[in-house]
Amino acid sequence: MFPAHYRENAWSQLDQAWDVIIIGGGITGAGILREAVRLGLKALLVEQADFAWGTSSRSSKLVHGGLRYLKEGKLRLTRASVRERQRLLAEGPGLIDPLGFLLTNYQGDNPGRWTFRAGLSVYDLMALQWSHRQYSPLELRLLAPHISEEGLEGGLQYGDAQTDDARLVLRVIQEATAAGGVALNYVRAESLLRDEAGQVVGVRLQRSDGAAVVQGEAAPSVLDVRARVVINATGAWADRLRGQLDQPERIRPLRGSHLLFPAWRLPVAQAVSFLHPIDRRPVFIFPWEGVTLVGTTDVDHSPPLDAEPAISPQEVAYLMAAAEHQFPSLHLTLADVLSSFAGVRPVIGSGVVDPSRESRDHVVWEEQGLLTVTGGKLTTFRLIALDALRAARHRLPAMPEPRRGQPVLQAVDEGAIAAGSGLDRATRRRLLGRYGADAAALVQAAQPGELEPIPGVPALWAELRWAARAEGVVHLDDLLLRRVRLGLLLPQGAQALLPRIRAICQAELGWDDATWQAEESAYLALWQRCYSLPTPAATPSWQVMLAEAKARRPVTQPLRRRKRVQAPVVMALAAALLLLGLLAWRHCRRTATPALTTADWESGL
Repeated sequence: MFPAHYRENAWSQLDQAWDVIIIGGGITGAGILREAVRLGLKALLVEQADFAWGTSSRSSKLVHGGLRYLKEGKLRLTRASVRERQRLLAEGPGLIDPLGFLLTNYQGDNPGRWTFRAGLSVYDLMALQWSHRQYSPLELRLLAPHISEEGLEGGLQYGDAQTDDARLVLRVIQEATAAGGVALNYVRAESLLRDEAGQVVGVRLQRSDGAAVVQGEAAPSVLDVRARVVINATGAWADRLRGQLDQPERIRPLRGSHLLFPAWRLPVAQAVSFLHPIDRRPVFIFPWEGVTLVGTTDVDHSPPLDAEPAISPQEVAYLMAAAEHQFPSLHLTLADVLSSFAGVRPVIGSGVVDPSRESRDHVVWEEQGLLTVTGGKLTTFRLIALDALRAARHRLPAMPEPRRGQPVLQAVDEGAIAAGSGLDRATRRRLLGRYGADAAALVQAAQPGELEPIPGVPALWAELRWAARAEGVVHLDDLLLRRVRLGLLLPQGAQALLPRIRAICQAELGWDDATWQAEESAYLALWQRCYSLPTPAATPSWQVMLAEAKARRPVTQPLRRRKRVQAPVVMALAAALLLLGLLAWRHCRRTATPALTTADWESGL
């Protein structure tokens, strides 16, 4: 992705006219860079920290079709999400993989299983498949051993998908830079440049990775760079740049936190989704990268955004309550937790009290020449990118109309890694998914013994070498928290493996002993502060929280039986309406012009 001296050479060439400057190196910015380059635009992306440092490495790892949007009546948004999920599954095997979901249903749940069954019927039809099915309590216990049996009425299974979110960002950026785009991490947009009319025409950039040296001479650490379009894709930080234009704050930062357990301690073969016993919010427990993930919370985030977010004691108790409620026989404790992580969602504030009721839709604003795109979901990042470029079209008259059928991810030859490499098919598939066109070079760069898995995780030792050599690593936490996720997956942030990691990576990074020691100390301090758990004494008793919630729970209402009679009718009507809509859509598609229209973008075609 990034050859030797890439950063210095790229920095020395920034002082030129650009079509698009994208500020923000998460999945939204990466998607915009990829689509801009595909359209022949001269595009630059800058990120103030590391690629995917913010929300895009701290998501819930789900590439889902937006089942929750059905409850809100957003059929068009649900359909767009479903179609993008199917596209990503087809184009990114090994990076985006299927994940089965079990929706448990207990006595007194609202909505009940018939409502979910109706929703899943619509959900599957939008994906042109029929994958969900219903299970009895006995069948569900066989599928999810240790699940709570008290009041269990059965459940439903359906299909969604999961990913390594940081690796998805890196692959999209890799494909964009290979096609001619430029991307730099640790370059901060200090201020907006404006013309005499007050319109944004560029950005003042500040390097934060140390002094640049080009051909033996010190390079400036600050540059003014101009472009026809400046796109603010900074997510939760979007108001910072907007504030330079005296625009009112509109972002409501919401924190979502997660716990990770060893798979043997909390064993699940697929995702289990259920209503939290305290506030009836949907939560989930599912396998990811050899561990088990429990999530997620949804609370207002008040600390400074530039400080790395961390789970709070209250959130720890909330998630432990969820795990104990669903798997009481496992008797989980804080000592079982491997790690935690928290991300800040860029949600558009509407004034509602409950954070979970805020819309997750994306928005595009143009203010004095600055184009801001924020909000939205990981699954629909391509649609968000196309929407942003469409909004910039009046400033880019030579930009061609995007065409239907363009892949989200570049196709990779399955034979790029030879079967004679000694890697099994599943490992080859995993490397091709995560590294795309770079996968073969990664395998070739491996030293003896480095094509073996790192104990306890699916990753290979060779992935550490490749990341250090070619993936823009500036700090040790870039390597261990985003490139190869050892800091999340192994005890104490993989501290026990640091000597072996150092032997592989120090020379590749070009660090002397003093630099390595400083980076190691900084990484371990960061892990302890933001990826471990708060002091156990500060964590409320989740057993008390569960007992109080149970005492408040209302007795099951007799209307429940009548709802069951009506639910199949609702399901049939919803399915019939969807089929009519699909028929109408197919008719329109046959008669439409090849170029995307506004309606196409909104519907996710």
